[in-house]
This record gives sequence, structure tokens and C-alpha cells, in this order.
Amino acid sequence: MAYSRIVAAGLAAATLFATTAPTFAEDITIKLWSRADRSGPLRAGNVVEAAKTVNNMLAAADSDKQVVVELIETNARGFDADALDVLKAHSVGDTPDIIVAAHEWIGAFAEAGLAANLEDHISGNSDLYGDVIPQLWNSVKYKGDRYGIPQDSEVRMFFINNDMLRKAGKSEEFISGLSDAVNAGEFTMDDMCDLAAEVVASGAAELGLLHRPNVGPDFQMAMAAFGIDLYNDKEAKLQITKSGLLDYYTWLKSCVDKGAIPADMTTYSWDTVHAAFRGDKAFSKFHGIWNLGAQLEAFGIDPLDKDAYFRKITWINAPAGEKGGEPKNLSHPIVYVVGDTPNKDMAALLVALASQPVPNTKHAVGTNHTPINYGQAAMPDFIERGWGLVAGVPLLEYAEFMPNHPKIGQYNAITFQGVAAVETGEMSPAEAVDFVIEELETELGDDIIITD
Repeated sequence: MAYSRIVAAGLAAATLFATTAPTFAEDITIKLWSRADRSGPLRAGNVVEAAKTVNNMLAAADSDKQVVVELIETNARGFDADALDVLKAHSVGDTPDIIVAAHEWIGAFAEAGLAANLEDHISGNSDLYGDVIPQLWNSVKYKGDRYGIPQDSEVRMFFINNDMLRKAGKSEEFISGLSDAVNAGEFTMDDMCDLAAEVVASGAAELGLLHRPNVGPDFQMAMAAFGIDLYNDKEAKLQITKSGLLDYYTWLKSCVDKGAIPADMTTYSWDTVHAAFRGDKAFSKFHGIWNLGAQLEAFGIDPLDKDAYFRKITWINAPAGEKGGEPKNLSHPIVYVVGDTPNKDMAALLVALASQPVPNTKHAVGTNHTPINYGQAAMPDFIERGWGLVAGVPLLEYAEFMPNHPKIGQYNAITFQGVAAVETGEMSPAEAVDFVIEELETELGDDIIITD
């Protein structure tokens, strides 16, 4: 699409919240709230650049007005703490016009009246948003409507060491067909456990299947594989099924008993987990695509040598919990939220321009994030430097997202207690289910739906 067409469509986007085209009697100051994030400076930086684009258009129209971006850069330790801070600011009437946030806070922002509903803005601007990867829109929905724009994306999956499969006697045909077998529902979570145990038993690996050692969202793709749908969209509540939780914990216990997952996995440090996989000690790990750079360095592979990397490593989705089921993975997008303020017209325009392929690619390639638009995968930077990110895009077809609910952190923490108890042998799977369900009922109350 020609740049001039993008600009024209972008200007139209600014009018969507108003019944008539806005008139700018004075300079417009847009308050942009963002964590001070050295690992992703263009999350805010692309909005600042978008304002320069708008100002160039205003100057071309002989206007003496301009858009001024006031960057509110916080020192919050993480996105959760930052979200709580912006909610506090909103509660005293200091609502930002744009917020860079983790997507799971959208529900809380919408309920608080902080976030503007962007349905009309998005649907009315297909030129600007028509190429966004469709699954990513699910990450910004609350009660069926979209309250944000995906700023970046990533994918979390299972990394498989092909060299260890070869040492264990597996054929090249088996290795090359593993991903397709997973996607077809032919290779299950139980098969993954058996394979990891087999590789360890063969002596090809010291450790089998590793996961994160602490609380975090990665476990949700494994839970989803066993049919656990964490969120009830209609009720806007968290949910869990006892039967799915029992299947999940039973799988963990089986993997430990077979020697696939270390019994003390939840006592590991992150350094231990990473070093085990990168150091050719562990057969598999499930985590995120951003590990690619460190893996290339550890394995001594040229960063531009895609073939060498995929000869050594295979990526698969979390297999289905049973034959014929659907695999899962997890994506955790950071998003732009437009504040429900008098300046939301212009804020929406800036977000739209910041989300276009060129600025988004500068951020994505520089930070190892997958693109938000399909077309970005064909851009030179992605082809030359981001081949791994392009390779991750097909996995997004099976992406799950953290529920847009403010208590998902508590939910994850409680279910992780069950993971630790089962793997260490402190509790049986059934005991862990009873414990976790009781804790969820106590801690979350009316915010969770529990079914058999």
C-alpha cells in the first residue's frame, strides 16, 4: 500500500470517535505512559515518531499547530506493577492518552473506564489494520470488543534437540515429521513425555523435558493442551475444570516417574534451566522464541545460518492432550491502549501509524519479537536478520493468550503450587487438584468459575 494512502487513511482514523472532523484550536499534547524499557525502547519511540509524521502532514497543510507527545516514563519493575500505577493515576483523574501495557490488563482498564473501545476505529480502517495476524486480536478483547492494538507478539513453544534424537536412534524422517505429527494431533503430550524419557534412557541426554522453574504463563499452553480453558468470555471471569486439571497434573506425575521431567525442576534457577538446554545436557525445554539469539551463540551457529539452526533444533507446539486433539502454544503480546480521554481521536491515529510494518519491524527485529502484520515477514530486515521470527509466525495459528483479567497472576501462582507439589511428590495429582481448587475458591471468590 502506498505511503500516501496510509497517511490519508490515518487522518480519517482520527475522526472516528467524533461526529465531525476534529478542529485543533491549539497544540495537542498526548500523554504517553510507558515503562522505561531498555530492551524495547521503540514501544514508546514509535509513537513519538508517529507524532512527527502527523506534524509533517500538518505543516504540509500550512497549519501552525502540532502534536506534542509527553512521555511519562515510569520505573516500575514489571508490567503488572506499571498497570497498577496507571490505574491509580486514572483514579485521581490523570488518565494517559496512550498506555503501553501487557495485554492481560485490558479487562481491568476497560472496567475502570480507562480504556477506549476501539471497535469502530479498527473496523473502519482496514487499510491500516487489515493485515494484522487475526489471532492477535484475541489478546485485546474484553467482553467481545477490542480495547487495544497489538504492539508486538511472541510465541512460546517446545524446543527439541535433534542431535539427541539422532543419538537416540531416531531417523531423519521421524525428526522432520515431528512438527506435522504434533499439528495433526497424532503426537500427544504423553508421547512427548515418553520420547523425552527414551532419549534420557538412551544416554543421549542427561535431562529430558524442562519447563520454567517458577510461576509464569508458560504453563498455560500445557494446561490448554488438556482442555483447560482459563477464561469465560461471556462472564469475563477466570475458570477451570477439575477433570482437566487432574489430567494435567497426572501428566506431570507420569513424566517425573518416567524420568522425563526432573522431580526437583521447581527448585532450579533460570540460569540452570538455560545452561542445561544450551549446553547440550537437556533434550527439550518449553519457553519463548526470544531464546533464539542466546541459543545461536551457545551452539556456535552463524546468526544468519537458518539451515544449521533447524538441523539442530526443531520447534513444536505443545502437543494435544489426546489423539486427534489440537496443539497449543502461548503468545503474550504487549499492546497499545488508547485512554478514554478528550484526545483519543489523535491518540488512535498515532497508535495506528506506530503499528504499520516499517516502525513495527524496527522494534520486532531489534528485540526478537514476531511481527504483528503478515506482510512484515516479507520485509528485507525480517528476511535478512529475522528468519527465526518469520519461522515463528505459523505457530501463532495455535496461540493461546493470558486471560484479560487482573487476577490471572494469582491464578497462575496457585496452579503452580500444584505443579511443584506433584513433581516433588508432596501431593498426588488428585490431592493437588483438591488443594488448588480450594485455594482458587478462597483467593479468587466470585472471579472464578469452577466446573467438574
